[in-house]
Amino acid sequence: MTTPLLRIAFLHLAPVPGAVSQNRHLVTRAITQAACAGAGWILTPELAVSGYTFADTIGTRWIEPQPDHWMRRICSLAARLRVTLFLSQPEQDPASRQLHNTLFAIGPDGRITGRHRKINALRVGSEAWSTPGTEATAFRLAPFGRAGLLICADAYTPGIAKSLKAQGAKVLVSSAAWAPGLHGPNGEWERCTVDTGLPLFVCNRTGPDRTLDFRSAESVVAQGGKRLLSLSCEQSAIFLVDWNLAAGAPAETNYQRILL
Repeated sequence: MTTPLLRIAFLHLAPVPGAVSQNRHLVTRAITQAACAGAGWILTPELAVSGYTFADTIGTRWIEPQPDHWMRRICSLAARLRVTLFLSQPEQDPASRQLHNTLFAIGPDGRITGRHRKINALRVGSEAWSTPGTEATAFRLAPFGRAGLLICADAYTPGIAKSLKAQGAKVLVSSAAWAPGLHGPNGEWERCTVDTGLPLFVCNRTGPDRTLDFRSAESVVAQGGKRLLSLSCEQSAIFLVDWNLAAGAPAETNYQRILL
C-alpha cells in the first residue's frame, strides 16, 4: 500500500522592502518552481509581497482590498497548478478601510478558503501601519480536515493556537519574518505544538532588510515540543519537505533545497 505523502514547499524568500513588483515576480516564480517539483502545499513568509519594512519606503496608499488584480492572477495560477497556497501580504478591509497584515489560504480550485489577520502586531515601528486582527478561525482544508493560521508573533501568546485547536484544527501553518538575535524566536513555535498537540509548519524569510538581518532565520517544522526540521539559507530558496499523512511526521529527515 502506498504511503500517503504531502509535499510541502517552504518559500524561504528574501523580499526587498517596497519592491512590490520585484517581490511579486519572485513569489510567482517560486510558486511555479515548487509546483513543478511536486509540492501540494506552498507556504510564503510574512509580507512576502511587500517586504517587512515596506511602509518606510513606499507608504501604504497602494494597499487594496483583496483579492486585487495580481492576487486574482495568483488564485488562477494555484488552480492551474492544482496547489494549495498560503500567501502573506497586506490588505485593506473594504468596510472599515483599516489595513491588516494577512495570511491567505488559497485552495487548489483557486478560491480563498481562509484568511488570518495578524493579532500580535506591533503598534510601533515597522508594523505600526497594521491594525491587529481580533480572532483566529480554523477552516476546512484538505488533506488535514481543518487548519489554523498564525503570523509570526501570534505564536508568542498561547491562547491563539489553543483557540484554533478548540475549533478542530488538525494542523497549524505560520508565515514569519522573525530574525534571530535578542528578540528572535525562543521556543514559541515548539510550545505551540505542546499546547495543542498539533504539527506546526513555519515559513520564515531570509535576506537583509532595512532594520533586521534575516539571513540566518529558520523556517521550521515542529511537533511534540521539538523542531523536527530547521531550514535556512542566506539567499532565496525553496525547501521541499515530504509529510507522511498517516504517521503525522516527516517522511524522512532529509529535504530538498532549490536555490532561486
